[in-house]
Amino acid sequence: MDATTRPTRSVLYIPGSKERALEKAKTLPVDAIIFDLEDAVAIDEKVGARDTLKTALAEGDYGNRLKVVRINGLDTEWGEDDARAVAEMNCDAVLLPKVDGPAQLDALAALVGDKPLWAMMETCAGMLNANAIAAHPQLKGFIMGTNDLAKELNMRFRADRLPLITSLQLCLLAAKANGVIIVDGVYNAFKDDEGLKNECEQGRDMGFDGKTLIHPAQVAVCNEAFAPSEAEVDLAKRQIAAFEQAEAEGQGVAVVDGKIVENLHIVTAKKILAQAEAIEALAAE
Repeated sequence: MDATTRPTRSVLYIPGSKERALEKAKTLPVDAIIFDLEDAVAIDEKVGARDTLKTALAEGDYGNRLKVVRINGLDTEWGEDDARAVAEMNCDAVLLPKVDGPAQLDALAALVGDKPLWAMMETCAGMLNANAIAAHPQLKGFIMGTNDLAKELNMRFRADRLPLITSLQLCLLAAKANGVIIVDGVYNAFKDDEGLKNECEQGRDMGFDGKTLIHPAQVAVCNEAFAPSEAEVDLAKRQIAAFEQAEAEGQGVAVVDGKIVENLHIVTAKKILAQAEAIEALAAE
Protein backbone atom coordinates (compact mmCIF):
# COMPACT_ATOMS: atom_id res chain seq x y z
CA MET A 1 0.00 0.00 0.00
CA ASP A 2 1.24 3.49 -0.89
CA ALA A 3 2.82 5.10 2.18
CA THR A 4 1.28 8.47 1.30
CA THR A 5 -2.27 7.12 1.53
CA ARG A 6 -1.77 4.29 4.02
CA PRO A 7 -4.24 4.84 6.89
CA THR A 8 -2.91 5.41 10.38
CA ARG A 9 -6.24 6.21 12.03
CA SER A 10 -5.85 3.78 14.91
CA VAL A 11 -2.40 2.95 16.33
CA LEU A 12 -2.61 0.45 19.19
CA TYR A 13 0.10 -0.22 21.77
CA ILE A 14 0.69 -3.95 22.37
CA PRO A 15 3.16 -5.32 24.97
CA GLY A 16 5.97 -7.11 23.16
CA SER A 17 6.26 -9.60 26.01
CA LYS A 18 2.68 -10.93 25.98
CA GLU A 19 2.11 -13.78 23.53
CA ARG A 20 -1.66 -13.70 23.98
CA ALA A 21 -1.84 -9.96 23.23
CA LEU A 22 0.45 -10.38 20.22
CA GLU A 23 -1.84 -13.07 18.85
CA LYS A 24 -5.04 -11.10 19.47
CA ALA A 25 -3.61 -8.07 17.68
CA LYS A 26 -3.78 -10.04 14.42
CA THR A 27 -7.57 -9.93 14.58
CA LEU A 28 -8.11 -6.29 15.55
CA PRO A 29 -9.29 -3.74 12.94
CA VAL A 30 -6.41 -1.34 13.63
CA ASP A 31 -4.36 0.43 10.98
CA ALA A 32 -1.07 0.17 12.87
CA ILE A 33 0.42 -1.54 15.90
CA ILE A 34 3.17 -0.30 18.19
CA PHE A 35 4.83 -3.42 19.58
CA ASP A 36 6.18 -2.07 22.84
CA LEU A 37 9.45 -3.08 24.46
CA GLU A 38 9.49 0.00 26.70
CA ASP A 39 6.77 1.11 29.15
CA ALA A 40 4.47 -1.89 28.68
CA VAL A 41 7.17 -4.43 29.57
CA ALA A 42 8.30 -5.16 33.14
CA ILE A 43 12.00 -4.81 33.87
CA ASP A 44 12.55 -8.53 34.43
CA GLU A 45 10.84 -9.31 31.09
CA LYS A 46 12.65 -6.80 28.88
CA VAL A 47 15.37 -9.14 27.60
CA GLY A 48 13.03 -12.04 26.94
CA ALA A 49 10.50 -9.78 25.22
CA ARG A 50 12.88 -9.32 22.28
CA ASP A 51 12.76 -13.02 21.37
CA THR A 52 9.03 -13.24 22.02
CA LEU A 53 8.35 -10.33 19.70
CA LYS A 54 10.81 -11.45 17.03
CA THR A 55 9.09 -14.84 16.86
CA ALA A 56 5.62 -13.27 16.62
CA LEU A 57 6.66 -10.91 13.84
CA ALA A 58 8.44 -13.68 11.95
CA GLU A 59 5.21 -15.70 11.92
CA GLY A 60 3.49 -12.74 10.26
CA ASP A 61 -0.31 -12.73 9.89
CA TYR A 62 -0.57 -9.02 10.72
CA GLY A 63 -1.81 -8.23 7.22
CA ASN A 64 -1.40 -4.68 5.98
CA ARG A 65 -1.20 -3.27 9.50
CA LEU A 66 1.80 -1.01 9.92
CA LYS A 67 4.19 -2.71 12.34
CA VAL A 68 6.26 -0.36 14.52
CA VAL A 69 8.48 -1.52 17.38
CA ARG A 70 9.14 0.86 20.28
CA ILE A 71 12.47 0.19 21.93
CA ASN A 72 13.84 1.41 25.23
CA GLY A 73 15.84 4.63 25.17
CA LEU A 74 19.45 4.35 24.05
CA ASP A 75 20.45 5.83 27.41
CA THR A 76 19.07 2.75 29.20
CA GLU A 77 20.75 -0.62 29.70
CA TRP A 78 18.36 -2.26 27.18
CA GLY A 79 18.20 0.31 24.40
CA GLU A 80 21.17 -0.60 22.20
CA ASP A 81 20.44 -4.32 22.37
CA ASP A 82 16.79 -3.59 21.59
CA ALA A 83 17.84 -1.63 18.52
CA ARG A 84 20.13 -4.39 17.25
CA ALA A 85 17.35 -6.94 17.75
CA VAL A 86 14.74 -4.81 15.99
CA ALA A 87 17.07 -4.36 13.03
CA GLU A 88 16.52 -8.08 12.34
CA MET A 89 12.76 -8.09 12.99
CA ASN A 90 9.99 -8.23 10.39
CA CYS A 91 8.69 -4.73 11.11
CA ASP A 92 8.12 -1.49 9.20
CA ALA A 93 9.81 0.96 11.57
CA VAL A 94 11.55 1.40 14.93
CA LEU A 95 10.20 3.95 17.40
CA LEU A 96 12.56 5.77 19.75
CA PRO A 97 11.19 7.26 23.00
CA LYS A 98 11.93 10.73 24.34
CA VAL A 99 13.61 12.17 21.28
CA ASP A 100 15.12 15.56 22.12
CA GLY A 101 16.98 16.16 18.86
CA PRO A 102 18.25 14.58 15.63
CA ALA A 103 21.50 13.34 17.20
CA GLN A 104 19.55 10.57 18.95
CA LEU A 105 18.16 9.48 15.59
CA ASP A 106 21.68 9.41 14.14
CA ALA A 107 22.71 7.09 16.96
CA LEU A 108 19.72 4.84 16.35
CA ALA A 109 20.30 4.74 12.59
CA ALA A 110 23.84 3.54 13.24
CA LEU A 111 22.35 0.52 15.01
CA VAL A 112 19.40 -0.34 12.76
CA GLY A 113 20.77 0.47 9.30
CA ASP A 114 18.23 1.77 6.83
CA LYS A 115 15.17 0.75 8.87
CA PRO A 116 12.66 3.65 8.91
CA LEU A 117 12.67 5.62 12.16
CA TRP A 118 9.78 7.06 14.19
CA ALA A 119 10.14 9.45 17.11
CA MET A 120 8.22 9.74 20.36
CA MET A 121 7.63 13.46 20.83
CA GLU A 122 7.22 13.74 24.58
CA THR A 123 9.81 16.16 25.97
CA CYS A 124 10.05 19.93 26.12
CA ALA A 125 13.36 19.79 24.25
CA GLY A 126 11.69 17.69 21.58
CA MET A 127 8.99 20.29 21.10
CA LEU A 128 11.57 23.03 20.59
CA ASN A 129 13.54 20.86 18.13
CA ALA A 130 10.55 19.36 16.31
CA ASN A 131 11.47 20.63 12.86
CA ALA A 132 15.07 19.40 13.06
CA ILE A 133 13.81 15.99 14.20
CA ALA A 134 11.19 15.77 11.44
CA ALA A 135 13.80 16.74 8.84
CA HIS A 136 16.04 13.76 9.68
CA PRO A 137 16.43 11.79 6.43
CA GLN A 138 15.38 8.48 8.00
CA LEU A 139 12.46 9.85 10.05
CA LYS A 140 9.03 8.76 8.82
CA GLY A 141 6.69 9.26 11.77
CA PHE A 142 5.93 11.25 14.92
CA ILE A 143 4.04 9.79 17.88
CA MET A 144 2.87 12.30 20.46
CA GLY A 145 3.68 11.13 23.99
CA THR A 146 1.21 13.41 25.72
CA ASN A 147 1.36 11.72 29.13
CA ASP A 148 5.11 12.17 29.53
CA LEU A 149 4.94 15.66 28.04
CA ALA A 150 2.19 16.67 30.48
CA LYS A 151 4.34 15.42 33.35
CA GLU A 152 7.38 17.39 32.17
CA LEU A 153 5.27 20.53 31.70
CA ASN A 154 3.76 20.08 35.17
CA MET A 155 0.40 20.92 33.59
CA ARG A 156 -3.09 20.20 34.85
CA PHE A 157 -5.55 18.07 32.94
CA ARG A 158 -8.17 19.89 30.88
CA ALA A 159 -10.61 18.23 28.50
CA ASP A 160 -9.81 20.84 25.85
CA ARG A 161 -6.05 20.14 26.19
CA LEU A 162 -5.33 23.85 26.13
CA PRO A 163 -1.99 23.49 28.00
CA LEU A 164 -0.80 21.09 25.27
CA ILE A 165 -1.98 23.01 22.21
CA THR A 166 1.30 24.83 21.53
CA SER A 167 3.27 21.57 21.72
CA LEU A 168 0.81 19.71 19.51
CA GLN A 169 0.87 22.45 16.90
CA LEU A 170 4.66 22.73 16.88
CA CYS A 171 4.89 19.04 16.07
CA LEU A 172 2.10 19.27 13.50
CA LEU A 173 3.85 22.12 11.72
CA ALA A 174 7.13 20.20 11.67
CA ALA A 175 5.52 16.97 10.48
CA LYS A 176 3.53 18.61 7.69
CA ALA A 177 6.51 20.67 6.55
CA ASN A 178 8.58 17.51 6.17
CA GLY A 179 5.96 15.04 4.95
CA VAL A 180 6.04 12.97 8.14
CA ILE A 181 3.16 10.92 9.57
CA ILE A 182 1.95 12.35 12.87
CA VAL A 183 -0.22 10.46 15.36
CA ASP A 184 -1.90 12.02 18.39
CA GLY A 185 -1.35 10.86 21.98
CA VAL A 186 -3.42 8.38 23.98
CA TYR A 187 -6.71 8.98 25.77
CA ASN A 188 -6.32 7.37 29.18
CA ALA A 189 -9.97 6.81 30.15
CA PHE A 190 -10.52 3.79 27.91
CA LYS A 191 -14.14 3.31 29.03
CA ASP A 192 -15.13 6.90 28.25
CA ASP A 193 -16.25 6.68 24.61
CA GLU A 194 -17.67 10.20 24.53
CA GLY A 195 -14.48 11.75 25.85
CA LEU A 196 -12.44 9.69 23.39
CA LYS A 197 -14.69 10.75 20.52
CA ASN A 198 -14.27 14.42 21.42
CA GLU A 199 -10.49 14.15 21.64
CA CYS A 200 -10.30 12.20 18.38
CA GLU A 201 -12.35 14.86 16.63
CA GLN A 202 -10.14 17.59 18.07
CA GLY A 203 -7.00 15.83 16.84
CA ARG A 204 -8.52 15.14 13.43
CA ASP A 205 -9.58 18.77 13.03
CA MET A 206 -6.08 19.92 13.99
CA GLY A 207 -4.55 17.75 11.27
CA PHE A 208 -3.36 14.57 12.99
CA ASP A 209 -3.35 11.41 10.87
CA GLY A 210 -4.67 9.24 13.69
CA LYS A 211 -4.47 8.50 17.39
CA THR A 212 -2.55 6.10 19.60
CA LEU A 213 -4.71 3.78 21.70
CA ILE A 214 -4.19 1.80 24.89
CA HIS A 215 -7.14 -0.60 24.62
CA PRO A 216 -8.94 -2.47 21.81
CA ALA A 217 -12.24 -1.00 23.03
CA GLN A 218 -11.10 2.37 21.67
CA VAL A 219 -10.53 1.22 18.08
CA ALA A 220 -14.01 1.64 16.59
CA VAL A 221 -14.45 5.22 17.85
CA CYS A 222 -11.01 6.19 16.57
CA ASN A 223 -11.43 4.57 13.15
CA GLU A 224 -14.70 6.37 12.57
CA ALA A 225 -13.40 9.75 13.69
CA PHE A 226 -10.31 9.72 11.46
CA ALA A 227 -11.98 8.27 8.37
CA PRO A 228 -13.55 10.52 5.72
CA SER A 229 -17.30 10.69 6.30
CA GLU A 230 -19.83 9.81 3.60
CA ALA A 231 -20.62 13.51 3.25
CA GLU A 232 -16.93 14.35 2.78
CA VAL A 233 -16.52 11.66 0.14
CA ASP A 234 -19.65 12.81 -1.69
CA LEU A 235 -18.49 16.43 -1.64
CA ALA A 236 -15.02 15.46 -2.89
CA LYS A 237 -16.51 13.60 -5.84
CA ARG A 238 -18.77 16.52 -6.73
CA GLN A 239 -15.92 19.01 -6.42
CA ILE A 240 -13.72 16.99 -8.78
CA ALA A 241 -16.52 16.57 -11.31
CA ALA A 242 -17.41 20.25 -11.22
CA PHE A 243 -13.79 21.36 -11.55
CA GLU A 244 -13.17 19.03 -14.49
CA GLN A 245 -16.27 20.41 -16.18
CA ALA A 246 -15.11 23.98 -15.55
CA GLU A 247 -11.68 23.20 -17.01
CA ALA A 248 -13.30 21.68 -20.08
CA GLU A 249 -15.15 24.96 -20.54
CA GLY A 250 -11.93 26.97 -20.18
CA GLN A 251 -12.61 28.12 -16.62
CA GLY A 252 -10.12 28.06 -13.73
CA VAL A 253 -12.65 27.70 -10.93
CA ALA A 254 -15.95 25.95 -10.28
CA VAL A 255 -18.78 26.48 -7.82
CA VAL A 256 -20.15 23.70 -5.60
CA ASP A 257 -22.80 24.30 -2.94
CA GLY A 258 -22.34 28.02 -3.39
CA LYS A 259 -18.58 27.90 -2.70
CA ILE A 260 -15.65 28.50 -5.00
CA VAL A 261 -13.64 25.39 -5.89
CA GLU A 262 -10.06 25.89 -7.05
CA ASN A 263 -7.21 23.51 -7.77
CA LEU A 264 -6.12 23.48 -4.10
CA HIS A 265 -9.54 22.11 -3.15
CA ILE A 266 -9.15 19.37 -5.77
CA VAL A 267 -5.85 18.29 -4.22
CA THR A 268 -7.65 17.86 -0.90
CA ALA A 269 -10.62 16.15 -2.56
CA LYS A 270 -8.39 13.59 -4.28
CA LYS A 271 -6.60 12.91 -1.00
CA ILE A 272 -9.94 12.25 0.72
CA LEU A 273 -10.95 9.76 -1.99
CA ALA A 274 -7.55 8.04 -1.80
CA GLN A 275 -7.92 7.72 1.99
CA ALA A 276 -11.40 6.26 1.63
CA GLU A 277 -10.18 3.74 -0.96
CA ALA A 278 -7.22 2.74 1.22
CA ILE A 279 -9.51 2.19 4.21
CA GLU A 280 -11.81 0.04 2.07
CA ALA A 281 -8.83 -2.02 0.95
CA LEU A 282 -7.81 -2.67 4.56
CA ALA A 283 -11.35 -3.66 5.51
CA ALA A 284 -11.53 -6.10 2.59
CA GLU A 285 -8.64 -8.19 3.90
